[in-house]
Amino acid sequence: MDKKRLLVVGLEPADVQAIKQGIGFDYLIMHCDVLPKVQLVEGQLFVESTTVQGKFLRVDAVIFHGIFEHDFDFITLLALWNGPCLPNAMAMMDLRQRIPGLARALKASVFSGIKRGMVIGQDSYFTETESVAKWGIWHCGEDKERFAGDWQSKESSVIEAFITGEAVRIMIIGDKAWQIELTGDTWLKSIHNEGSAEMPIDSDLLADSKHIAEHFALEIVGVDYMVAANGQKYLLEVNHIPNVTVFSFVNEAFIEFAKTWVALN
Repeated sequence: MDKKRLLVVGLEPADVQAIKQGIGFDYLIMHCDVLPKVQLVEGQLFVESTTVQGKFLRVDAVIFHGIFEHDFDFITLLALWNGPCLPNAMAMMDLRQRIPGLARALKASVFSGIKRGMVIGQDSYFTETESVAKWGIWHCGEDKERFAGDWQSKESSVIEAFITGEAVRIMIIGDKAWQIELTGDTWLKSIHNEGSAEMPIDSDLLADSKHIAEHFALEIVGVDYMVAANGQKYLLEVNHIPNVTVFSFVNEAFIEFAKTWVALN
């Protein structure tokens, strides 16, 4: 019997090796650090061989982990394929682009109280209150600017009030969840800052994050919130590819979940 082929995109080699050891010999694993060349042919997914240029191999399942500059078409192809994909390819497609993804996520959250603005293309914007503009497709504090008064956009941007408080992430992997305090040396906060750490989980934020995950059919998700000084909570962003390598307890849970997922597919 021919073995199934698992395409893994973007994961660290150590994580790929751990998954490989956990799934036995039922799958052949093709690991790509960057986006490989793929084709969708009559409902079947093919990826170019890493050893023979121009030779395409059929793929039975995909694990995708990474943010690449031109990955939207790749993710869309995976969604059209509609085969086993971790995370859910349709959800990745819905959330990949920052502003449309935010608009979709706000519909699923009870913490959508920020009254946002938006400009299209290059345009001027004025606000008397301290605000934050966000644009582009990157995360981790990229493509954001804090301002008050007149501001000029370089591309389509969403504008929201600057909130003083605590930035947190609810991280969900299958039936496991954690709350991470996001820290930073400036007003920009990130899971990658060395001060970021696990903290007691807020039941309301967890319930909201679980609802968002169910809404998008996401098995793995990182949902970022701001908890203001007065206790008010606001959804900031839904990360369709949350980092699974910063914290060992998250990484271990991801590896175990991925092994179980592959075995079921």
